[in-house]
Amino acid sequence: MSTYDSLHRQCQTLESLFDVKLTSYSRLASTVTSGADVEAGGSAERWKDLEFEVGDLLEKLGESNDKLSELTSDSENPLSPSMLRTIQRHREIYNDYVREFRRTKTNVQHALDQANLLSGVRNDIDAYKSSAADSLLAERGRIDSSHRMTDDILDQAYETRAEFGRQRTSLSSINTRMAGVLNTMPGINNLLGMIKTRRRRDAVILGVIIGLCMISLLSYMFR
Repeated sequence: MSTYDSLHRQCQTLESLFDVKLTSYSRLASTVTSGADVEAGGSAERWKDLEFEVGDLLEKLGESNDKLSELTSDSENPLSPSMLRTIQRHREIYNDYVREFRRTKTNVQHALDQANLLSGVRNDIDAYKSSAADSLLAERGRIDSSHRMTDDILDQAYETRAEFGRQRTSLSSINTRMAGVLNTMPGINNLLGMIKTRRRRDAVILGVIIGLCMISLLSYMFR
């Protein structure tokens, strides 16, 4: 029964190794679910490596179980009831490991997909924040430019008002000097008065002449 003993020990060794690797593989799902960065932590690479190792161990364990099952059909070397129970037990353990591996593989894949989705969402949020910050900076630059333009216009308005003030002061000074000149020269005022009087007299004479002409014209027309 050396073949049986060898296969039995091989199954035990593979089962022990598979249990350790499957535990590590399950912990990976917990690590990813906890929010660790998949790319930064290398979870995707570890997942692939562990999945390959666990799958390889499970395949070898299945082959060993198949070889043990072949021994049960050897009529020349019949197995004892305890050996048959051991073979059955190895087969049950193998089937349990197959189901556990499939379940854990699904969980790990789901956790990785979720982590990748969250990572994508975070990247989108970071990109949006960066874009929003750039937009705010650009808007602030436009507002600052508008403020500078407004300040320039106000400065020009203040300068124009100051210039009008200076011109008004200059004109007042000129009027004051002219009034002073006229006051210091009475003859000019008399001359201006005489000119105005003569103009009024000429206007009266012209009005009288025009009136006489109109009366003569009407008298001629109604004879």
